[in-house]
Amino acid sequence: MPTYEYECQKCGHTFEVFQSIKDAPKKTCVKPKCRGRVKRLLGTGAGMIFKGSGFYITDYRKPGYSEAAKKDSTAVSPTKSDKPAAKKD
Repeated sequence: MPTYEYECQKCGHTFEVFQSIKDAPKKTCVKPKCRGRVKRLLGTGAGMIFKGSGFYITDYRKPGYSEAAKKDSTAVSPTKSDKPAAKKD
């Protein structure tokens, strides 16, 4: 469901309403003391909304990427001499 932005013609208050496309547009301001006529504003549209557990960089990789990554990791694996020496008291 889209979010629509409205502006009150009487008090100038702008507000957003999350409503279905099938719903009728709002006609009055949401402020209880104002209740002036509102005009729906043109929005820039919604961006992407990510829902769920998340997206990972590996989700859309080419199949050959994982093979190349394995080759790189074996070529750069640390050796015993790369570890720092233990301190003596």
